[in-house]
Amino acid sequence: MRRHLTTAAAAAALMALATPGHADMEAARAFLDAEIGDLSTLSRAEQEAEMQWFIDAASPFRGMEISVVSETITTHKYEAEVLAPAFSAITGIRVTHDLIGEGDVIERLQTQMQTGENIYDMYVNDSDLIGTHWRYQQVRNLTDWMMEDGAEVTNPDLDIEDFVGISFTTAPDGKIYQLPIQQFANLYWFRYDWFTDPEIMADFREQYGYELGVPVNWSAYEDIAEFFTGREIEGEEVYGHMDYGRRDPSLGWRFTDAWLSMAGAGDQGIPNGLPVDEWGLRVDEQSRPVGSCVERGGATNGPAAVYSVDKYVEWLRNFAPPEAAGMTFSEAGPVPAQGNVAQQIFWYTAFTADMVAEGLPVVNEDGTPRWRMAPSPRGAYWEDGMKLGYQDAGSITLLQSTPVDRAQAAWLYAQFIAAKTVDVKKSHVGLTFVRESTIRHESFTERAPRLGGLVEFYRSPARVQWTPTGTNVPDYPRLAQLWWQSIGDASSGSATAQEAMDRLCAEQERVLERLERSGVLGDLGPRMNEPRDPEEWFAEAGAPKPQLENEDPEPITINYDELVKSWQDASSQ
Repeated sequence: MRRHLTTAAAAAALMALATPGHADMEAARAFLDAEIGDLSTLSRAEQEAEMQWFIDAASPFRGMEISVVSETITTHKYEAEVLAPAFSAITGIRVTHDLIGEGDVIERLQTQMQTGENIYDMYVNDSDLIGTHWRYQQVRNLTDWMMEDGAEVTNPDLDIEDFVGISFTTAPDGKIYQLPIQQFANLYWFRYDWFTDPEIMADFREQYGYELGVPVNWSAYEDIAEFFTGREIEGEEVYGHMDYGRRDPSLGWRFTDAWLSMAGAGDQGIPNGLPVDEWGLRVDEQSRPVGSCVERGGATNGPAAVYSVDKYVEWLRNFAPPEAAGMTFSEAGPVPAQGNVAQQIFWYTAFTADMVAEGLPVVNEDGTPRWRMAPSPRGAYWEDGMKLGYQDAGSITLLQSTPVDRAQAAWLYAQFIAAKTVDVKKSHVGLTFVRESTIRHESFTERAPRLGGLVEFYRSPARVQWTPTGTNVPDYPRLAQLWWQSIGDASSGSATAQEAMDRLCAEQERVLERLERSGVLGDLGPRMNEPRDPEEWFAEAGAPKPQLENEDPEPITINYDELVKSWQDASSQ
């Protein structure tokens, strides 16, 4: 495989060319030589043809300066430090790509929506806001944009169908409102070396009466957590579970990122349950929110949701390192790499690159990982046809308040950082796949053994069950901030799981009622149900679901290698 300059060296070389006078194929070829090489799904001739299209389409905007913003993750850092200078050099459009915290991105987005002031020409924000964008109609829907004002600046080879998460950014009206630019899932992480150790396997079989393997359900996960906690391996005491519990906004993501659906709280449906989603929000036939509490047909405080919180608290207290309860998302993320954790049920693949660094206790001397990732175990209430986990999809968003010419220039940049020319290389840097063609690229077949199952998962038929927050959520910024406070009460022990979820659903309904009274969302806004006896809702099919007599079904595990083989067999059919 061809060797390339380091990204820092490439960026420096491209910055030297980043003037309007060099907005031509000289800069494009320098970029392709320095940064891309054969790490692309396109041939060199096709790469140059795509670059020529960008040069031609950008000619009316040469000399313009635009600003875009995204959260600070590895993928976006690569875009800001390497791809933005390259785009500027090739097209003559100067790009300032700011990297800030995720919460700050949302704050600036909200400010621009509320004031109409053009703060940024393009936002990269999570597709979790699709319900907000569709209802408020303050972003350009890309389906119409690409046919109208954006037609002359839409790459004919963009290939929308190649984007694996396009369903995440498509609203009930059939329109695409955002373009996915990076994706990562939360999966199950475990120490493959320990799970395949003959002595450990024999001990587990003797104690629990079944084979140690990837847990298919929460019953098995709990047994495995209990088995490993306090066990000494290689001279060190280990833990059977890892999580975090500090009363912090990141604790909200821990739950809104599909924890209730993993337990089985919502309805069947891909990418999201209907009429009740993974937040426990119910919508009517017109996708209008009608309730969150069980009394209005929601499931946020139903038995399955309470069960999910109880299990979270129980496992955190009994099987995780003592310090985990005081950690935030970012503090807890690196802990499994330290080598004393056996498994983690809720682990983001965004940490993959950090988990394969040379010298880590969880990496072999040859660079292969001692760990693997696999599908998340399901809770007792989960049913076939439900989503099983969460997928973060940072997505290009163009606000209506951005002037047309600036939006057109920004759209060119958006397509550049998602182009087939660059996407394979970008994906090797950030490991956040958005294109099917990239996932299937031979370079990832070669690299797969060093990525612990990431490539196998994204190539598998299982991945469709991992999806972002859906369109049932009418105002993501307002509703999402409610979660961490209620969950924090349960995590700290100041409230029971039932009390915490009762409070949460009531607070969500207060927001929905305010939106209904204001009429700001028009025909797409909430139409709250009248409260009914919860037993009436439990008697109906689907969510909310009555409490199970047995929330601890027979544990099920599966051999990891057999699981991967089944994926490969399914993919080849």
